[in-house]
Amino acid sequence: MVKNRLKEIRMREYMLNMKEFAKLLDINYVQYIGYEKGTVPYLEVALRISKKLNRSIDDIFYLEE
Repeated sequence: MVKNRLKEIRMREYMLNMKEFAKLLDINYVQYIGYEKGTVPYLEVALRISKKLNRSIDDIFYLEE
């Protein structure tokens, strides 16, 4: 199962609410809520998120076994 660290990154490094963080990432707020709850974004969206956060994709998304 694919998991992510978006909430952790948002809370610790940016200290923004979900709406502000979604705007920073240039993604739809409702979609972002889903990502924090476990919906896996399309690869293209995941790559854009990693680019906006200046992190490698595996720093944000990981496999939980």
